[in-house]
Amino acid sequence: MAAPMRYVCLFGLFAIVGILGLERADGAGECGRNPVEREAFKLAPCAFAAQNENADVSNSCCLQVKRMGQNPSCLCAVMLSDTAKSSGAKPEVAVTIPKRCNLADRPVGYKCGDYILP
Repeated sequence: MAAPMRYVCLFGLFAIVGILGLERADGAGECGRNPVEREAFKLAPCAFAAQNENADVSNSCCLQVKRMGQNPSCLCAVMLSDTAKSSGAKPEVAVTIPKRCNLADRPVGYKCGDYILP
C-alpha cells in the first residue's frame, strides 16, 4: 500500500513542476523569462539617482542601465515597477538616468508609460 501511494505522490510532484515550468516558459514578459520585479533589484545602485534629478549617478548604476537598456521595454518596465516605486524612485526622474549616464546608445524617444526617454 505504501509503494502505490509513493508513486501517486511522485506523479503529483512531476505534474506540478511540469505545469509551473510551462507557465514560466510561456509567460515571457518585458524582461524575457525574468520577472520585472526581480530585474528591478539590479538597479539598486540607481535608487538615490532615481529620487533626485540633481544627484550624481554612480558608475555601477550606469553599467546596469546600459546592460538593461539593450532591451528598452525591460528598462522601462523596471523603472515603472512597484519595486522601484516602493524604493522611492520617481518615474519622471528615473527615466532621465540613461541620459545622465551619457549613454550614446540609449533608447532616446522611447515611450515609457506616460514618459518619453530623453
